[in-house]
This record gives sequence, structure tokens and C-alpha cells, in this order.
Amino acid sequence: MTGETECGVRLLVGDIGGTNARLAIVEVTGPAGRAGDRAGTATGSTTRFVRQRTLPSRSYGSLVDAVRAFGVDADLAGACFAIAGPIVGHDVHASNLPWTVHGATLAAAIGVPRARLINDFDAVGRGLPLLAPDAIATLQAGVPVDGGVIALIGAGTGLGHAILVDPGGRSRVLPSEGGHATLAARTEVEWRLVRYLARRYGGHVSYERAISGPGLVDLHQFVLADGIAVSGPTIEAELAAEDPAAVISKHALDGSDPACVAALDLFVGLFAAQAGNFALTTLATGGVYLAGGIAARILPLLETGRFLDAFTAKGRMSALLRTVPVHVILDDRVGLLGAAAAAVADQSGDRPATYPL
Repeated sequence: MTGETECGVRLLVGDIGGTNARLAIVEVTGPAGRAGDRAGTATGSTTRFVRQRTLPSRSYGSLVDAVRAFGVDADLAGACFAIAGPIVGHDVHASNLPWTVHGATLAAAIGVPRARLINDFDAVGRGLPLLAPDAIATLQAGVPVDGGVIALIGAGTGLGHAILVDPGGRSRVLPSEGGHATLAARTEVEWRLVRYLARRYGGHVSYERAISGPGLVDLHQFVLADGIAVSGPTIEAELAAEDPAAVISKHALDGSDPACVAALDLFVGLFAAQAGNFALTTLATGGVYLAGGIAARILPLLETGRFLDAFTAKGRMSALLRTVPVHVILDDRVGLLGAAAAAVADQSGDRPATYPL
């Protein structure tokens, strides 16, 4: 088989978001890397990153253009790309990029034997059991139920959701577009925020409009427009010159700017409330995992207890949510690992997302 070595298989994988396109060549070795084995159903496999690069997604007109800029090795067995957006049939219209990717023609366009598309949080779910223990930070140990449902939620350029279920010990990832559900305000400030965002974006206000990198920027602008807090004189120049969400997070975490502090506080409350909603919707007795770059970046604030206060504030269900484990994924390669797992499954014909946690 092309791309198969005595060590396993070499694959092209990608984790494609609205800001970053993470691409890598990986070599999967061990039982799960052998052609003919059911991917991930045997233990002892490893994924080695041969080459990795992060490209700015919006600098390219298509996924094919980004892949060509990265470079495709000649000995690859296949490819898998995790993309932020719903996979319908073999195609995906990226949620936060002007890209439409056609799965049926992708392999030929990039020069690999086969290519697969999966949702980005499908990849997070597949990659979760492949993470090292130190790649997870725990906010609430809870009382995990063996085999219980696991809920994944994460903020980046968008707000991703997915569900891991474990029927008979063989886990399956169920992608979700829950980030586009209607934002439910809990306080008078949040009601004013919803009206502000509705005027800005026209009608429907989703959780993603507030709980995302662009959402954090909008929250900062709302805080200023609503008179909740003011910013220092140097912030405007920083916001124009750098990643504005990163600037807001930095000044919020070090307490150097009142408006940034207020914006991130609002963000954390909304993020926690929706994580709690998702935990109840899925009855996530196996735990909730916070993915995406923002959660890892603001971990010190999440660890203060503010997140858990809002997460568990669900009236009669508060006691239940205090038993739900809450963790933060720290390794930004989780999507690439999950894409690799899906690509190996494609090699072996094991197309369902099945593997033990």
C-alpha cells in the first residue's frame, strides 16, 4: 500500500479553523497503524509528527491552495481534514471561511490516494483518548460515571460542540452545531448584550456570536458602548496592531484594563452557562471537556471558580452538575491527532468513529 512502511502508515492531516489551518504529516505506528486492523481498536499505537506547520487560513482561497503551500509528500497513504463546519454528504461549507470543500474530488486535487473530511469537533473527540495525562487540566473532579456521555465544547474562531457516547464500550463521536443555538440571556446586562448583537448582526444571536475569538472582541466593544467599563489609552492601538482577542485576554488576565476585564468576565460567564446547558442536554456524566485555544489561554481565570459557579447555576440541576467532571484540553494538536485516527480508520475500512476511550 502507498504510504505504508514497516513502522505503520504516513498520512496528511489537517485541523482547519477560521483563523488557523494546522497541517501535518504524521506516521501512525503500532497495531492501529497496520493496514487491515480496525483503527484504534488495539492499544499501543503511536502518532509521530514528521512535519507540522500552521498557516493563516484566510491567506488562501481554498483548502487545496493551503495544502499545496504546505507541500504533499509522495509516500502518503491518505489524508483527513477536520474542518469547522457541518459535513453534509461529502462536502463542507466552512462556518467561518469562504471555502467550500468537495470531498469527492479532494484526493485527486492534492495528489493523495484518498482523502476524508470530518467536523473539527469530531476530530477533537477522536483525539481526546490519545492525549497524554498532562495535556488535561481539571477544573472539577466530579464523580465520573464509567461509560457515561462526554460533552465537548470549545471556543476559537467559532464555538464547537460534540458528544461522545459509549454504547457497549465502543465510543462514537456525534458532531454538533450547538454553537449556533440561540443565546439565552441570564442577566439584565446579557439582555442588553443580546439586543446589541441583534442590531449588529440582524435578528438571530447565537452563542457563537459571544463565545468565540470574534465574540470576545464584540463583548469588549459592547462593554465600552454600554458604559460598563472604560479602556486605557493604549488599548486601541494594540487592538489594531495585534490579534484583538489575544490583546483583550492578556489585559484581562493581568488586570491592567477595566474594559478587558469586564469583557472576559462576561465571556467566561456565558461560556460556562452554555457548557452547563450542553452538559444537561447530553447528560454528560462522563465529563465536560473544554477545547479550543481560548480555554487554554485563559486557564488561570477559569481556575478561580468563576467558571464553575456559572456552570452549576442551574436551579434544581445544580447538584447534578457539581458531580460532572470538567476538564480543559491544553494540547492544541488534539484535532490533528483525531484527524489521524480518522485517516487510519479510513485506511482499514472502519469508517465509523469507533475506538475505546
